[in-house]
Amino acid sequence: MNAKQEKLPNYQLESLCCHHHFEDKKWELNCPFSHEPALIRSCYTDKLFEIKELPGIYRFSCWLPINKILEGSAAPVTYKSEHLAKKLGLSNLHITFNGYWPEKGAWMKTASFKECEAYSVCARNTPNRNKIMVVASAGNTARAFAKVCSENKIPLLICIPEDNLDALWFEKELDDCVKIVATEKGSDYFDAIHLSNIACEIDRFFPEGGAKNVARRDGMGTTVLSAVSTIGAIPDFYFQAIGSGTGAIAAWEANLRFIEDGRFGNHKMKLILSQNEPFTPIKLAWDKKSRDLFSISDDQARKDAAIIDAKVLANRKPPYSLVGGLFDALSETEGEVLSITNKEARMASNLFKELEKSDIDSAAAIAVASLIKKTQEKNFDKNAVIMLNITSGGAERFRQEHKTINAMAEHIFRLNTDKEEIKKVLNNLF
Repeated sequence: MNAKQEKLPNYQLESLCCHHHFEDKKWELNCPFSHEPALIRSCYTDKLFEIKELPGIYRFSCWLPINKILEGSAAPVTYKSEHLAKKLGLSNLHITFNGYWPEKGAWMKTASFKECEAYSVCARNTPNRNKIMVVASAGNTARAFAKVCSENKIPLLICIPEDNLDALWFEKELDDCVKIVATEKGSDYFDAIHLSNIACEIDRFFPEGGAKNVARRDGMGTTVLSAVSTIGAIPDFYFQAIGSGTGAIAAWEANLRFIEDGRFGNHKMKLILSQNEPFTPIKLAWDKKSRDLFSISDDQARKDAAIIDAKVLANRKPPYSLVGGLFDALSETEGEVLSITNKEARMASNLFKELEKSDIDSAAAIAVASLIKKTQEKNFDKNAVIMLNITSGGAERFRQEHKTINAMAEHIFRLNTDKEEIKKVLNNLF
C-alpha cells in the first residue's frame, strides 16, 4: 500500500475529568463542560498499533490526531546502545534519538523532538486556517514550529524570551508568514507565555494550546512508539529531562495505548524524570507527593532560570496539578524526579559524545546525567529494559555541515508594557 492509499486515523476526544467523549471540531483544548482543570485525551478507533507507509513522523499516524500530511518531517530513531550501556553496566539500554544523525537515520533539521509536536499540531490545524497560531517557547519549540509553519505557509506568531533568541537558527530564511516577538532580557518562559496569552485575546490569533493540545502530546508520544516498535516491548524505565513535563505525560499516554493493544506488555514504564538544579519546582512538589506546586516569587524564578544551562526546562507553570497531568502520570507509574546540576550535565554530555559519537543539547544531557545517577544506586536493576529519550541532539554537527541563519525578533516588549500597546503592535505585524 502506498502513502496515498493510507487512511488517516479516526478518533474522538475524551475529557479526563468526566470521561465525556466528543468530536474534535473546533480545535478543542478543554472539556466542553465546566469541571475541575483537566486534560483531554485522543481516543483512537484503531486500538492496534501499526506503522504506516507514510513519510517521516507520519509513519506513526495511526495514533496521531491529524487530517493531513505535511512535507519535510522526520521520525525519532531508537537503537540499542553498546558503548554507554557497557560503561554503565546496562544490558538493555535503548536510546531514542531526536535530532540530526544521518548514520542512524535521524534527519530532524532543528535537532529537537519538538519537530514531532510541530508536524502533528500543524497537521491538525484545519479549523483555524484563516487565523494566526500563537506559540510560546523557551527555544526548541519555537525553532521547530517556525520551520514547519514557514515551509508549509501556516501563519505563526512566536513569543520567546529575548535571552533565548539564539535558539532560533534555521537552514533557510523564514517565510513572512512567521513573526517573532520577545520579552526583554532577564525575562523567562513564563513571561513569554503571558505575552502569548495577550495575543490570543485578539480575534485574529488563536492559541496552539501547549500541553492541552492532544496533537502536541501525541506528537511527542511518537518517541515511545519508536522505542516500542524497535524493542518489541514496553520498556521498564523511561528517562527524560523535563520543563513542563508534557513529554512525560505523552509517554505515559502512549504506554497506556500499548497496554490496550495488548501485544507489547501490560505494565507501565517507571518515569524517571529530571530537572536542572536550582530550577526544580516539579521535583520539590513531587518529593512531598503534593499535587500542588509550591509558590516561588517571579524574581526568584527568573534568577534560577538564568543559572541553569538547560534554559528550555525553565517552566514556572507546568501541567502538573490538573487531572491527567504530570502528578497523575508520576503517581500511576510510581515515578521519580531527580535534580541534576550544570556540572553533572556537562560531564554527561561529554561522556555521551565520547561513547555514542553525537553531540546532545543541555536538556538531553540532564537526562543522561539522571541515568548515570540512577545506575549508581545499589538496588537499580541493570538488566531492565531502559528507554533513554535524547530529546535533542546533533545541533552542533548540523550547524557545522550547513550554513544556518539566526532569526531576529520583530519587536521586544518590556515587562511593564501596557496590554493595549502590546495588542496594537501585534496587530500591525501581520
